Amino acid sequence: MLQSLCTHPNVGAVLLVSLGCEGFNRKGLLEAIRETGRPADLLVIQQTGGTRSTIQAGRNWVQNAIKELESAPLTSMSMNELVVGTVCGGSDGTSGITANPAIGRAFDRLVTEKASCIFEETGELIGCEQIMVSRAVTPDLGEILSNSVAKAARYYAILGHGSFAPGNADGGLTTQEEKSMGAYSKSGSSAISGLIKPGDIPRMGGLYLLDVVPDGDVRFGFPNINDNAEIAELIACGSHVILFATGRGSVVGSAISPVIKVCANPETFRNLPEDMDVNAGRILEGLASLDEVGDEIHHLITRIADGHRTASESLGHQEFVLGYKSFEPIGPTCHPTYQ
Repeated sequence: MLQSLCTHPNVGAVLLVSLGCEGFNRKGLLEAIRETGRPADLLVIQQTGGTRSTIQAGRNWVQNAIKELESAPLTSMSMNELVVGTVCGGSDGTSGITANPAIGRAFDRLVTEKASCIFEETGELIGCEQIMVSRAVTPDLGEILSNSVAKAARYYAILGHGSFAPGNADGGLTTQEEKSMGAYSKSGSSAISGLIKPGDIPRMGGLYLLDVVPDGDVRFGFPNINDNAEIAELIACGSHVILFATGRGSVVGSAISPVIKVCANPETFRNLPEDMDVNAGRILEGLASLDEVGDEIHHLITRIADGHRTASESLGHQEFVLGYKSFEPIGPTCHPTYQ
């Protein structure tokens, strides 16, 4: 995860800060970053004089790195190079009928343009597995998609806890299956090209499911501890932009990839206008159609990719969470469209 995040296309330079006695291969990470040509350095607090000295050394290095990056040339990208991830958080009874399906419409358009689109997470797709099987590009992939949801169901059953929060209920959702159908609608209607896991980057355009539930025995607790962890996992899969659907409201962001807030509930949008980018609640009020909001999201993605700032960027949101998880490597049947 850290290697994927540190070598993400949106990252220009990396400063690693270490206490000095962690059980982590910090030098290996530093070498992997430097191999990509990025400026990178490592500060070890136990070897740099302590807290104040390390902070000052870090500030000096960052200032010099920013000056170096100012002269870096810009290059254009085409739509078939774009990777877009989506996640929903703070869902309510409006999420599955406005913001989520509108994102699905934007995804359908992006897939036709050969962009890579990633939706997640398997713990919120319980009950939708057979629909996804019917959309898989191969029968083997369909079985993998079904098994990933079954793994999530087993994981949550052992924990005695599902991906359903009190805020979801307060917002009008009644069951896990109802929430799952709303979350599923973010995927649109395109064929599903593959299944990936955190750190895997799609090799070609298409629609991909991100499996965020660890493989093996239950060891690390709740797989999606909060929305920031899922955002980081989508970014580790190469997402240049994140589409975040919310009904109750969320203020999260990221320092690595812009987070576009698509607000499902018109009342929430009126309550949190400075944190939202798209008012999908207009659909509920009869002021816009799903296609119109989907087109708005698609247009905003291109603007953001071209340098326009999202609300979370303008506010300085840079939240980051990295949880403990372990995964088995994906096989060729997980990515059958790539030969």
